[in-house]
Amino acid sequence: MSDFSVSAVLREDQGKGASRRLRRENGVPAIVYGGEAAPVAITLKANELNKLLESEAFYSSVITLDVAGNTETVVLKDLQRHPSKAMIWHADFLRVSADSKIKAHVPLHFINEESCVGVKTGGGKVTHQLTSLDIVTTADHLPEFIEVDLAAVEVGTVVHLSDLKLPEGVEALALTHGPEHDTAVVSVLAQKGAEEEAAE
Repeated sequence: MSDFSVSAVLREDQGKGASRRLRRENGVPAIVYGGEAAPVAITLKANELNKLLESEAFYSSVITLDVAGNTETVVLKDLQRHPSKAMIWHADFLRVSADSKIKAHVPLHFINEESCVGVKTGGGKVTHQLTSLDIVTTADHLPEFIEVDLAAVEVGTVVHLSDLKLPEGVEALALTHGPEHDTAVVSVLAQKGAEEEAAE
């Protein structure tokens, strides 16, 4: 897990007018909820948050949130962005402990695509059906990403969720609903020209 820290202050004024003023002054309204404590309205610094959001890992990491000197561990649950400007409109953070069972959205990192057997010797083409994955895990097992190794994948193969080597303590959310939700993740299929040549 990456070690991310975010500082915030308590937000006294709430409502649309107050939020507009905050955004004009480099602030991002946010809320922290979950656990046994009541939800708390906070303000983050827009420039600091934008810098953290440049890191892919920030979206799927446990974050240390410091609110007026009190720290707690959270995960980023939701971001609302301005429809046309590069601005964060609002952020939601969920309190977690090491053994909190959480749902998270993590990126898939595909490795060895160029050296994939189905591409190098079979003339196939890699097609991604998914680029990220919804998972269920505990906060202390939350991965930054899931690696999908394509080195040994042959042409004509479809890699499904059940084929992924997930880290310890991590489940694919879709598979918790039953085997009929075992969707395709990536495939290596013969290209049209190669199929026609083989037929000839």
